[in-house]
Amino acid sequence: MRCPYCHHTDSRVLESRSSEDHSTIRRRRECPVCLKRFTTYEKIEMAPLLVIKKDDRREEFSRDKLLRGILKACEKRPIPMEMVEEVVDGIEREVRSEYEREVAAERIGEIVMRRLRDLDGVAYVRFASVYRQFRDVESFAQEILGLLDSKKIGGSE
Repeated sequence: MRCPYCHHTDSRVLESRSSEDHSTIRRRRECPVCLKRFTTYEKIEMAPLLVIKKDDRREEFSRDKLLRGILKACEKRPIPMEMVEEVVDGIEREVRSEYEREVAAERIGEIVMRRLRDLDGVAYVRFASVYRQFRDVESFAQEILGLLDSKKIGGSE
């Protein structure tokens, strides 16, 4: 594995750890030349999953794009990165288990909103405001009232 700092073509593994679902291996490495440490991830290569956009374009599913969107929604919230990554892993697992080759972007958005609703109300509303493209304050307020009602019904207050 090439060192990202000095570009030496070798490194030694200091520690390996498997993810909970055993689909990813995290390796902590050290470069023998510059002695800097870095982390690599080994993941099973899956068949490409295409996302069907609203305008019928298709693009390859991107875990990184999903992570960026969720991080933006969770910005300045007291949510540990580990929890965010667990949510992203769960969404990716759910999407890949339900859809073999293609999935509508709307379906991914609904899954993200469901997971964020359970994780953090503010992150949920932030994501929903972009995803649902609210046209006015009233539709935004309705979304918040719906979230508050679901929290009361669920008994999490």
